[in-house]
Amino acid sequence: MSGTIIQRLKARRDPSRPLVGMSASGQLGYGVIEAAFETGISRGPDFLGADMGSVDPGPYYLGAGKMATGAERTKKDLRMLLTGARKLDIPLLLGTAGTGGASPHLDATLDFIREIAREEGLHFKLASIRSDIDPEHVIAAKRTAGLTPLGRIPEPSDDDIRASRIVGQMGTSGFVRALEMGADVVIAGRACDTGIFAAVPQMLGYPMGLALHMAKIIECCSLCCLPGGRDSILGHLTHNDFVLESMNPNRHATPLSVAAHVLYEQDDPFSVSEPEGKLLLKDAQYEAVDEHRTRCFGARYEEATKFRIKIEAAQRLGARAVMLAGSSDPVVIEKIDTILKEVEAVTRSLYPREFQLFPRVYGRRGVPLFDGGMREAEEIFIMVECVAESPEIARNALLSFKQYCLHHGFAGRLSTGGNLAFPITPPELDAGEAYRFSLYHLMDTANPDELFPVTIENI
Repeated sequence: MSGTIIQRLKARRDPSRPLVGMSASGQLGYGVIEAAFETGISRGPDFLGADMGSVDPGPYYLGAGKMATGAERTKKDLRMLLTGARKLDIPLLLGTAGTGGASPHLDATLDFIREIAREEGLHFKLASIRSDIDPEHVIAAKRTAGLTPLGRIPEPSDDDIRASRIVGQMGTSGFVRALEMGADVVIAGRACDTGIFAAVPQMLGYPMGLALHMAKIIECCSLCCLPGGRDSILGHLTHNDFVLESMNPNRHATPLSVAAHVLYEQDDPFSVSEPEGKLLLKDAQYEAVDEHRTRCFGARYEEATKFRIKIEAAQRLGARAVMLAGSSDPVVIEKIDTILKEVEAVTRSLYPREFQLFPRVYGRRGVPLFDGGMREAEEIFIMVECVAESPEIARNALLSFKQYCLHHGFAGRLSTGGNLAFPITPPELDAGEAYRFSLYHLMDTANPDELFPVTIENI
């Protein structure tokens, strides 16, 4: 095969027909619905993509450098996409590799891709795009007021930043650069979901407003349909509009469901900010093609005059253990906050090692009534989380906490025992490492491309 995959795509496709992009999965690694995927591949899409992660699972996976998905299922999903894309000789683009998109996640995903290629006898050009951000770069931005928090997150100290694993969220340009360098398969670190699906349309000259609008919707697959699901979806893009079509015949992209999905994860219904520009949706319109498909048009694009990327970071807090208990004693339920505070004070006097306790009580006044009131709880569930430097400190502190909570004396107590019940034994469980988000900010940058280096290898 001669020329880059984009050159080959240009040479063989009919420009009078829509450009067809296929989204295989809203988060690769949890299982691709095979029937819908195969239906989509049989339709001959022009490019194939999938997102692999986000910060939704919390800071642990980014900080620990581990995948939220199981290895066996992740490799099976990757095999399905890689063999499907190579069979059609179309670009395969994956973003936020391995859940968190940092180097450990990217490297693990690349290892899977190389293993699958060997097992299937596949040969292609593989691009990887790093998204790790040097802490000193972030500190420099902070000192020049180039760091803007997204929401209520504490101002990070320089030490916090240096102790964190940090990724930046690349836009479309990283994928474009990789394809321009001749890649057939692009595996990116932390990336905007839209970048995965807007790169090929941008390279082929389609309007960025339409391309980004389509990308914003199809990255979640058939979640934009009624009923919503995770089946593969096709986007048929022209220079004037695009049509959405789920590969599950029982999931229907309606004007209402699609328009509603555009609000997903957005605080502004009329604009979506990306590293290279802004998607403007005030004039976007949605029309039914039939009961299964919807046509979208009217979105516009405005290039950025100042580049900012979103950065995310996770910092280790320590080892975590949890204690699980419950109670149906009405006096315990009434006085649970006081009980937990008093037991914590006793535990700290007995076990002076440094640790943090986070008691959480579930079920109190949790059932809404038809008159707008709330029903008092008949039982509660108690989870006490302890974070300390080592698992032993965390677990031992909870051992004392459990025992004193079980026999704590409080006003109105009728029994010296039996006020708590434990669903399992032992009720103290090791819960791995604890992390927190130390950065969730926008960072000013003069040149985003410098932060996301591309590497090409021959497979």
